[in-house]
Amino acid sequence: MIELVLDQHRRDILAEERRLLVALLTTLAQLRVPQEDQEAVSHSLAQLGEMFLLVVVGEFNAGKSAVINALLGQRILDEGVTPTTSRIGLLRHGPAVVREAKGASLDIITAPIEVLRELNIVDTPGTNAVLRDHEALTREFVPRSDLVIFVTSADRPFTESERAFLETIRDWGKKVVVVVNKADILETPRDLTDVLGFVKEKAAVWLGQSPEVHAVSARRALRGKAEGDEELLRASGFGALERFLTGTLDETERVRLKLLNPLGVGLRVLTQAEQVVQARLSLLDDDFAALEEIDRQLDLFCEDLARDFRFRLADVETVLLDLERRGNAFFEDTLRLGRIVELLNRERIRDQFEQKVVADLPRVVERRVDEIVDWMVASELKQFRAISELLRRRQAAHAERMVGHIDGAFESDRVRLLEEVRRQAQRAVESFDHAEEARRLAGSVRDIVAGAALLQVGAIGLGAVVTALATTTFADVTGVMAAGALSVLGLLLLPARRQTAHRQLRAKVAVMRETLMATLSHSFDGELERSRGRILEAIAPYSRFVRSEGERLRGQRGELTALRSELEAVKARIESL
Repeated sequence: MIELVLDQHRRDILAEERRLLVALLTTLAQLRVPQEDQEAVSHSLAQLGEMFLLVVVGEFNAGKSAVINALLGQRILDEGVTPTTSRIGLLRHGPAVVREAKGASLDIITAPIEVLRELNIVDTPGTNAVLRDHEALTREFVPRSDLVIFVTSADRPFTESERAFLETIRDWGKKVVVVVNKADILETPRDLTDVLGFVKEKAAVWLGQSPEVHAVSARRALRGKAEGDEELLRASGFGALERFLTGTLDETERVRLKLLNPLGVGLRVLTQAEQVVQARLSLLDDDFAALEEIDRQLDLFCEDLARDFRFRLADVETVLLDLERRGNAFFEDTLRLGRIVELLNRERIRDQFEQKVVADLPRVVERRVDEIVDWMVASELKQFRAISELLRRRQAAHAERMVGHIDGAFESDRVRLLEEVRRQAQRAVESFDHAEEARRLAGSVRDIVAGAALLQVGAIGLGAVVTALATTTFADVTGVMAAGALSVLGLLLLPARRQTAHRQLRAKVAVMRETLMATLSHSFDGELERSRGRILEAIAPYSRFVRSEGERLRGQRGELTALRSELEAVKARIESL
């Protein structure tokens, strides 16, 4: 209906406004804001094509119905000292006075009154209605209004319920006119001045703007109109209110208000949506911090293990250095002229070498390696427990944090995911088989050592691998000794042979040390990476959610910011009409 009085420029503004409000509705649906807020924008969008809507609100017994009757010049609505309006009444033009129920809460009232050809009037239940659903009806209807007349009583202006109601509707951006009814009960002009001053001051605070304020006696006005008593009508103060409304509700101003009101509703809901997005992003900031803390813990975990591993590796290296020391001592004691006969017995020398030099090397190496394996497995389990505890604390922190009613589904999804990830981490801890992990890692070390030495060891333990490695490695050392002892020049070259044995032993120990150190280091690096990967895999659903949700919310924030800019630009164009 509004299109009938619009020129092309205003039609373009209307089309742009509708486009932006539809885009806002799409974004609101994606954000899962409360249905009532989406419906408020939807209803305001629909109102663009309907009659101008004037909504009258206030406490019961403030005289809302009396004010409407005075505006209409007839007693269309019931009046009384008790609550007379328990349903919303929508007054329209019609051939006769008829009240027809529409649904559970709305009555359509028609009357053959000329002013109703230009606008519709809504009568609402009191802001202090005994039944809370009556007040809810009023709160839900206000967003659909183009102009709000707020009626308060001169004998008790701005009660607590009225204050709360005004603060509730301030964010809707509605044009509000305050009517102080029953002004005739005040005894002196000074009393009226004081009341109006109080009302203007409080209205400016509670509405965030200074509304038009009029003091009237609606009953005097209606009686004056009915009886044709100009003096009584003048004394009612109603003429000033009607002149203001007539000026405000001329065609141009009605169009401005009609176009502006949906924008006010849209901007209010958009502001709430921005707050929701920001609250969610703030919550995710804590999640990003938690992920960074996990990364930091993992980095420290890896650094600590690498440092401790170097010390533990030194213990294994010391065992091999002891082997070289014993070997050198054996050569010094054995390769002497006084033991020339013994040197002729190759097998005996070999046995003595194994007993005195190799000795318990396999068991010591295996024990040292087992200690490293146990330490690595225990460290991984400890780190799993630390991450699980961090997630538990994160979940507890979320449980204590209130995000707001709009955020319910988002927060519920987050908490559920966080709980599932924490449980996965906990299950990983509980199912961690220390013995099996130790066997796996020890087997890996054994297989790599055996492979490096080209030994086919099957399923034997690391000690057997070291034994085989030691005996095969040093067999040629004893062989050199025996061959040197039996040579024709053996007696003359025995010192040289001893030096050769020292050099070969040092070289063989170096190869064995390098093989074992490289094997342990390789296994350590692989296990460290595997441990980190297992932890990251356990929290992957959580980290994926945080990162994808952060990206999505930042995109939605950008959409809302762009929509705000466009809506405010359209608002400025309308205000300049």
